Amino acid sequence: MGQAMVIIREYVNEMEALVARSVLEAHEIPAVVLRDDAGGMLPPMHMLFPVRLAVRAGDSIQALRILDSPFEGEPLDDGQFTDDVTGR
Repeated sequence: MGQAMVIIREYVNEMEALVARSVLEAHEIPAVVLRDDAGGMLPPMHMLFPVRLAVRAGDSIQALRILDSPFEGEPLDDGQFTDDVTGR
């Protein structure tokens, strides 16, 4: 029998939830996006019922660490770089 699923995040935007799911799956953590929009017939229902991201209970801590970690492609502030030629 499989592990129970737990909701780890809620999103207003389905696209954000899908991106988060992709990030987790890239780290080999299965995730599902849950939405209550009458099977796509009533998209505005997300205002009342946020889009949820769920993972296996045993993966929840690691999944949150991954989602909370800084994005590797984020720009760093200028103070963290030095010029190779002048050393400034």
